[in-house]
Amino acid sequence: MRLFLVTLTPLLGLFIWRSKYTFYYNILTKMELPDGYYYEGEVSSHCHPMNSAPNLSFKYCEDASFWDHYDADGKLEERRVVVSCDSGRREWNTVMGPLLDPTPRGSLWMYSPISGETTHLTLENFPAEHTFHPLGVEIYPSYSGNASYMYVVNHAANKTVIEQFRVSPSESVAKHIRTLSHPFFVASNALALTSPTSFYVTNDHVFTKRLPYVGAVLPMVETVLGIPLSFAGHVIINPDETDETAVLSHTVVAPFVAFSNGLSISPSGLELAIASTSIGTVYFYSRNTSTNALTFSTSVQLPFPPDNVKYDHYGNLVVSGHPHFPTLLQLVAGKVDIAPSWVVSISRIQGAVTAEYDLNAPLSTSTIVPSPANHTVQTLFQSNGKIFTSSTSGLIDTLSGNLYVTGLYAEDGAIICHP
Repeated sequence: MRLFLVTLTPLLGLFIWRSKYTFYYNILTKMELPDGYYYEGEVSSHCHPMNSAPNLSFKYCEDASFWDHYDADGKLEERRVVVSCDSGRREWNTVMGPLLDPTPRGSLWMYSPISGETTHLTLENFPAEHTFHPLGVEIYPSYSGNASYMYVVNHAANKTVIEQFRVSPSESVAKHIRTLSHPFFVASNALALTSPTSFYVTNDHVFTKRLPYVGAVLPMVETVLGIPLSFAGHVIINPDETDETAVLSHTVVAPFVAFSNGLSISPSGLELAIASTSIGTVYFYSRNTSTNALTFSTSVQLPFPPDNVKYDHYGNLVVSGHPHFPTLLQLVAGKVDIAPSWVVSISRIQGAVTAEYDLNAPLSTSTIVPSPANHTVQTLFQSNGKIFTSSTSGLIDTLSGNLYVTGLYAEDGAIICHP
């Protein structure tokens, strides 16, 4: 027992030291954020709900991804946005709890910047007995109007799986193809496609809320102490939709991450980013495009625990997250109505890094965390929760300049900010 304690104490000290910025700024103190800040103009006149027609299902939205449509010549015609929402999240949340009622289904939505409309995607051929609680969502580009594969992480009643759908640009229907299951889909969270039939996927915890007796304690210990048990893997699935062996391989490519959450592949395909929520850090990996192997390259400390990450088409990484963890827990428990939001863009730079950056934001990143090596950080959106609450995903459309932000417990679901 004594040897165990002698070994455990320095390990716990190391974990706490790694999480020092998160502990101080995001747990022990509550930062003073504005009601709302948008880097391209006044929030009140530039930002509005994505779904202008009220719908009780379009709320509590977790992830958002672009769906690019190309013509026969390879020209980009439209960049739609697919959003995953779960109006039953207060009754079923396998990451933060509670696990009360998995019956009400979550939903998928599609926003078109050309029409300005948000459309509900009807689930076709989805098994009647299946429960559906979507988190990460990714969809392969459409070429010359062809249908695309869409993959959605589903925190279903019995276990976490990944659903495969087919979506056509001319229909508002997600046709269910099959449910992907694997022993390493322990707590799958986010996806990044490497082909129509392969993808990276994070698993945010090893200990989950589903565990009997210890599920109420161990996941929180893993989260708060920043214990690096979670991981990301690369998955290859069978292109034959009828074959019973759906998952051909799962390879762990990024082990030992503390609460691995969102991940994204750069436009060049040569870099992959993973959010480590517990320690408020984004890890960057060099990617072998032939083997999909990853090699750690660098990291960037952020002033908040990051949730999802998305590269824009210029190679800047948009990161959204939760500036105050205790308030988020209170929001989950229904004790408060709002929680803070923060969205930033991380850009690689050449030359010396200055100590002061992000100076236009009401609360500057540079006043909280050290200057990142070879990168700079710019705040795109901030709110103490009054304008928009519990941000999880941020997307920048480099065509229109629009910023899209989803909210885990936002009644509006998601907002659009126009420059």
